Amino acid sequence: MSARPGPPYCYDYPRPALTVDLAVFRRVEDRWQILLIQRKHDPFAGRWALPGGFVDENEPLDQAARRELLEETGLSDVPLRQFGAFGDPGRDPRGWTVTVAYLAVLARQTTALKAGDDAARAAWFDVGHLPPLAFDHDRIVAGAVSLLEEHPG
Repeated sequence: MSARPGPPYCYDYPRPALTVDLAVFRRVEDRWQILLIQRKHDPFAGRWALPGGFVDENEPLDQAARRELLEETGLSDVPLRQFGAFGDPGRDPRGWTVTVAYLAVLARQTTALKAGDDAARAAWFDVGHLPPLAFDHDRIVAGAVSLLEEHPG
């Protein structure tokens, strides 16, 4: 009997890629705004999306979320909380990808946005007037908005 290659306790199941996506909101007068980035590269180059990206090997999820937010928008020290996971087949044309979604509400936005990494631009959008979004980010935004409406404080 030959030993299986790979680490011990390795199973013959496909492994998805892992990403984090961030739904960052602020309140302007009586309406919610969400922070979006314009994608610089394919897939969906030029489309707007939530800030986020791939989790590095051995990187804690919360650390990946903070890193991606800083790299793509210039924002740091933002209180984040996980609110869901999204992994339906076909959500990412690059292959099976599961994302852990984070929610943040800024009391006020004092830091200027600075797009970086694979984000061409970063901007605030009224939740009721969003452009077409990349991936399944419309679904993630809807889930985040639902949470905001349930717990507005």
